[in-house]
Amino acid sequence: MADTPPAPARLRALPSWLLGRAATRGRGLVAKALADEGMKMWHHAVLSAVVELGPVAQAELGRVLSVDPKDMVGILNDLQEDGLVSRAPDPADRRKNAITATTAGRRKLRRCETVADRANDELLAALTPAERDQFLALLRRIADPAAPCD
Repeated sequence: MADTPPAPARLRALPSWLLGRAATRGRGLVAKALADEGMKMWHHAVLSAVVELGPVAQAELGRVLSVDPKDMVGILNDLQEDGLVSRAPDPADRRKNAITATTAGRRKLRRCETVADRANDELLAALTPAERDQFLALLRRIADPAAPCD
């Protein structure tokens, strides 16, 4: 972005423009860090949700992450092929698949979390620790105005 000419002043003053630029930079930093670990952004998000929620129904994962069911199938196929998750019939409802992280999946997630944390630290490097806390609290309020405040 450093070689890109600056946007018009009016755009640079818009919160939506600034948030979009910051999000683009953050996604780029995290995507590169994850790619160095052999992981894509959505695969990381799904694996993270499986570890936190698992065993979890495939459909529930899609709802929680707002991922189209067809896309979720592809992501889970990739994760299963890499030995990071397993699918089994849900004991509560055999019509559903329950997704569980494997030991290899949990290890991979820990490595990915470490590099993603470093990328996010780089993104927020210009802020003091207190400013980071405040910034994150404000972003949460903007992202989900109905959510209770921290």
